[in-house]
Amino acid sequence: MLKKILVALDRSEMGQEVFTQALSLAKVMSAELLLLHVLSPEEDGSPYIPMLYNVDYYPGLSGQSLDLYQKQWDSFKDEGVRMLQSFCAQANLADVKAEFSQILGNPGNTICKLATQWNADLIVMGHRGRSGLAEFFLGSVSNYVLHHANYSVYIVHYPRNLTSPEKTVEKAAENASVS
Repeated sequence: MLKKILVALDRSEMGQEVFTQALSLAKVMSAELLLLHVLSPEEDGSPYIPMLYNVDYYPGLSGQSLDLYQKQWDSFKDEGVRMLQSFCAQANLADVKAEFSQILGNPGNTICKLATQWNADLIVMGHRGRSGLAEFFLGSVSNYVLHHANYSVYIVHYPRNLTSPEKTVEKAAENASVS
């Protein structure tokens, strides 16, 4: 029986679906949730690190660039905390015990380490659907976790061209009525 579910989240629509499915599992299993957001420069929407190789040529650039980057990074962190707080509140309203953590690091490695520290029974996460060169150069967090975690991993996946799981159901219903 599952008692502890670690849920790896990001700010995408996939993150919402991952949370929804993890919450459903937690309700059925009477499990608690640990909601995790890993702060990473690779995440969509993450601010870019300022280019510091021009510092000597443009002396005023470094201070301004670093200040702008710090403001963007602080905003990025705050958005992550607000997302986690919102999901945690939704879980608590559904009578599911939940806590959250936001950690800076490599997503795959961080997920595996936290699952071990928290003694998770299951890791729930999404899969972006990268393939080919994109997966080769950028890697796949879900693939890393599948091969390195000492726990069961539940991967939430739906096609990229769909904007939400509800539309998947609507489209299936339309196709069924046409047949």
